[in-house]
Amino acid sequence: MKPTILTISGSLRANSSNDAVIKAAFDFIKDKANIVAFEGLGTLPHFDDNPNPAKEVVAFRELIRKADGVLICSPEYAFGVPGSLKNALDWTVTSGDFVSKPVALITAATGGDKAHAALLLTLRVISSVLPDDCALILPYIRSKMNAAGEVADPATLSLIEQAANNLLQNIEATRLAQQEMG
Repeated sequence: MKPTILTISGSLRANSSNDAVIKAAFDFIKDKANIVAFEGLGTLPHFDDNPNPAKEVVAFRELIRKADGVLICSPEYAFGVPGSLKNALDWTVTSGDFVSKPVALITAATGGDKAHAALLLTLRVISSVLPDDCALILPYIRSKMNAAGEVADPATLSLIEQAANNLLQNIEATRLAQQEMG
């Protein structure tokens, strides 16, 4: 059975470079996984730790629970995590939806190291399974894209393919570990 991977773009901009990176990753693994794109990042209400969250939050959490793994691709804004992505992750802190969930994190930005470090910390504190080989920074991503808005640089495409395949391996390893635990 093919695993289901939820993709989350940390950018709200239409046709962002992060969307292009997710598309490239999907193209590499489309025969090996079912991909579900979360399109509601901008519709989530501001986090308030409400025990009865809005329907958008409930739907987001359900997508995470149903997914076998999650691929997040994020830009970096002002040396930090985009507020809408951090807000979404904050909604999962008490629900435990990321606990033992295999995750791949790709940060595609001009620099990206600050947002990447902050996202790694957040994803690890909410107990996702994120090994180093599922974490990737793609600096100066715009210079690696063609006029059609696609990732075109062969070395960058190879890194994206490797991260996507590593996520698939992480999902399989997590499944096996859970089966062994009963």
